[in-house]
Amino acid sequence: MTKFWTLEDMPSQKGRTIVVTGAGGLGFEDAIALARAGGDVIIAGRNPAKGAEAMRRIRQEVRNASVTFEAVDLGDLGSIAAFSQRLKGERDHIDVLINNAGVMMPPARKTTVDGFELQFGTNYLGHFALTAQLLPLLMRGEAPRVVTLSSVAVRGGNAAINFNDLQAEHDYKPMPVYSQSKLACLMFALELQRRSKAAGWGITSIAAHPGISRTDLLHNGPGRVSAQGRIRSLLWFLFQPAAQGALPTLFAATSTAARGGAYYGPHKFGETRGYPAISQIPAQALETHVAHRLWHTSEQLTGVAFDRQIAPPAVAHLDAATSGDL
Repeated sequence: MTKFWTLEDMPSQKGRTIVVTGAGGLGFEDAIALARAGGDVIIAGRNPAKGAEAMRRIRQEVRNASVTFEAVDLGDLGSIAAFSQRLKGERDHIDVLINNAGVMMPPARKTTVDGFELQFGTNYLGHFALTAQLLPLLMRGEAPRVVTLSSVAVRGGNAAINFNDLQAEHDYKPMPVYSQSKLACLMFALELQRRSKAAGWGITSIAAHPGISRTDLLHNGPGRVSAQGRIRSLLWFLFQPAAQGALPTLFAATSTAARGGAYYGPHKFGETRGYPAISQIPAQALETHVAHRLWHTSEQLTGVAFDRQIAPPAVAHLDAATSGDL
């Protein structure tokens, strides 16, 4: 990129159907920017009241905005399946899916409706299942893209996929478990690109992260009185605005310069703030044998397989074809 990318550089999204998970924070900023660009935006979130408020604000600020809210709990596989079925009945295609919603560092271990550790289950497995079940609609989209959010928490080589304790049943520590969920999101984005290319799905998969941004994620996880919450409250000026943090995601979702299999985040201060730029992919995220194992484990855990969503000829010999580079 020869200059900093801003919302003024976003191409028109008129005629494009876009699903964004999460009604607040970064999800809201994604939705309002895409609505301003003319997109038909579907906000998918757990809280109907929050969704209604997001729609009200967008419609107040964007004349003739095309925005709707659909209820889905990413911590509930049944809710994800029901949401996907509703969309299949109401829409004939999806052009962009932004896997944004998430939870961050609850101080004590919690589980989803299906018994998964809350962060791994919501941040990663929920989006894995959602993407799989929306695959037929995405394949009918115009130059379809899937953008999955990771985090600066995966940097430094400390994040890892712990197959021996994937649900943190034996050793729950909030930050490492959060980092694992976001590493899984990054690995999923890269593996989805490999598989799409090998099978001819026509879907471009891209990863992004927001740096460190002012959202409610820290307050809603550890809480305002936690160490992290106090840092967020007292040192708010170190966190970039949510609208700025959304730029890498919006670049990945809309820019003609965004590449499949790439990872985008803020450009300065260790990728914590700034404008969209290529981010460094940690070495462990490039381990394709781990990505393949994670993919198959995820299909077993969720009961949702990508190759069962589409006609069998499109996925023949898929695993044999996914061992190459990005």
